[in-house]
Formats: sequence, structure tokens, C-alpha cells
Amino acid sequence: MEPTHIEHIGIAVKNLDESISFFESLLGLKCYAVEEVKDQKVKTAFFRIGQTKIELLGSTDPEGPIGKFLEKKGEGVHHIAFAFDDAGLALKKAEENGIALIDKVSRKGAEGMNIGFLHPKSTHGVLIEFCSK
Repeated sequence: MEPTHIEHIGIAVKNLDESISFFESLLGLKCYAVEEVKDQKVKTAFFRIGQTKIELLGSTDPEGPIGKFLEKKGEGVHHIAFAFDDAGLALKKAEENGIALIDKVSRKGAEGMNIGFLHPKSTHGVLIEFCSK
């Protein structure tokens, strides 16, 4: 099973509204969606560049994953997401190949995607997300 494309690059930001304005000005693009994912304690903003998106991640709770990331590492690239036809199956195959998973099964994420994360200790320090529609 191979990814179809890079779905998005997630960037953790301290102030979502300021970051939206910055990226709109920098890229000459409009943010097309802002969405809160309550169970992940995050608010997202998306920009489309061809088939790939930039996902800005603003924490809604300092104890959530993005809040902790910002506290520890500051703003910057948080993860790279790869699109698959079936994220759940891709996670299973990764685990069968000895990759440690954060999510054993896919769950719902922003934009109604099925998502699952691989542990960065198994992926050369990069947080990788598998996703599918």
C-alpha cells in the first residue's frame, strides 16, 4: 500500500488568527476552512496548494497535544500527513512492519478525515500521520 500524495503539512502556531493573516499574505492564498477538533484540543486552519494543504494548528488547551508541543518546542512543523485509500489498513501494515503507532486504529480528524499517527521514535524523529477520506 502506497500513499497517493502528501495530504498536508501541519504547523503548530501560538496565535491562529495572526498566523492565518501571515500565511494569506505570504502565499497570496485565502484560508478556506477553520475547524475546531474538540477531542484533540486543537483549532485548525487550512490552505490548499495544488493537491497538498497546509494545516495551521492552534491549541485550545495548554494540556492538549498542540499545547504541549508549543510549550516544549515552540512554533514550527508539527507533522507530515500522507494520504492513503485506507488509513486504517495503512496503520495496520506499518505496525506489521515494526513501526510503533500512536493510534492502533484510525479515528476522526479535521475535515472528516480518518487519521492515525505513527510514533516519531520509529520514524526518525518525524511525526507522521496517515489519513484517508
